Amino acid sequence: MSSGTSGSYWADKALPSVFKHELLKGYLAQFGGMTGSRARDKRVVYLDGYAGEGRYENGEPASAEIALQIADHHRARGLTMECFFAESDAKSYARLLNVLEHYARRGVLAHHYHGEVNDVLDSLVHRAQHAPLFLFLDPCGLTLPLDRLTDVLACQRPRHQKWPPTELLMNFSMMAVWRLGGHVRSPKGNMKSLERFDGVCGGTWWREYFADAAARPHKEDIAQDAIDAVAAEYAHRLEERTGMLVQSVPVSDSPRHRAVYRLVFATRSQYGLWVFGDNAAHARDAWWKTLDAQEESNGQLALVPSRPDPADVTAQAVPKIAANLERLLTRTHRPVRLVDHTLEIFGDFYGQVPEAAARTAVQLLHRHGKTPTSPVGARRIREITVRPGPMAA
Repeated sequence: MSSGTSGSYWADKALPSVFKHELLKGYLAQFGGMTGSRARDKRVVYLDGYAGEGRYENGEPASAEIALQIADHHRARGLTMECFFAESDAKSYARLLNVLEHYARRGVLAHHYHGEVNDVLDSLVHRAQHAPLFLFLDPCGLTLPLDRLTDVLACQRPRHQKWPPTELLMNFSMMAVWRLGGHVRSPKGNMKSLERFDGVCGGTWWREYFADAAARPHKEDIAQDAIDAVAAEYAHRLEERTGMLVQSVPVSDSPRHRAVYRLVFATRSQYGLWVFGDNAAHARDAWWKTLDAQEESNGQLALVPSRPDPADVTAQAVPKIAANLERLLTRTHRPVRLVDHTLEIFGDFYGQVPEAAARTAVQLLHRHGKTPTSPVGARRIREITVRPGPMAA
């Protein structure tokens, strides 16, 4: 989290950060292991562009320490995850150094920069020229301009190629969009703030979503819809300009509230899409468990909408995933490896259910005689290749 956060932010982990950090922890560990084993010198480069203090006051790890723990884990197995941390706030930076020094003594390669991440992006990309690169950008406000992101992700060789891979996980603030949407609707709107967000979005297109909201009935609902539309269009434009596969997941502080931000993920790998979706489902489960524990300790369980039972969600998902897979087999008339069709197979349940649901869906098709493929004994679910059966051929 970037500088500018209040002191209370670092007292304890808020509910949105539970989801974010579980997702980062699960995905980054797999990214490092999968790409590092193939990389030159078995080296992966990681950047936390808004690193904050690195650790909460109650001792829980924040994003920086989570990455350092993963790097330490990989180091013990012969892989190098070289970490870079940027933080502009002096107080946060000083506390971050204390965390970094502990892991540096253990042999983790951890570099730090007191300043804005934009100032070190070019040197970092050069440093990662022959290595997989993972960018984690988690500002408390606005992220980097879209032109700058595109420059890093799509224009600088070899980062626009599939290998070495470049991936991004970024906080796109819905609260900032809400606030700036108000500036669009107000005759006293702050022009500098509007122009800065123009840069983030790569143009003024986002303003159109808010331009007439104030003059229409139910303007608050319209503004909320506009926020969602801006976030969706931003992800689409990032995908279009970089040629990457882009997904975003909403993160909220309550099941009663809309998202405070969306985590935008970009990859060029179907493996990346698969692993991200699986980890998003596990992070969602951790979010609910933490909410349940918090509400129970506060005696507020009656006020919280019931948590969807994970088993019920999976039970709903499996026949839909099986149907998606059957349609894919019917259309292609050839064997289908699951990981090559992640979004089509999971459909609306992408990021909602773990990968095990796909195995169960294959079992369902096999049991109904729609594929001769049985997933029993498969080492990796994503690598299962499903063959057409009599009804699917």
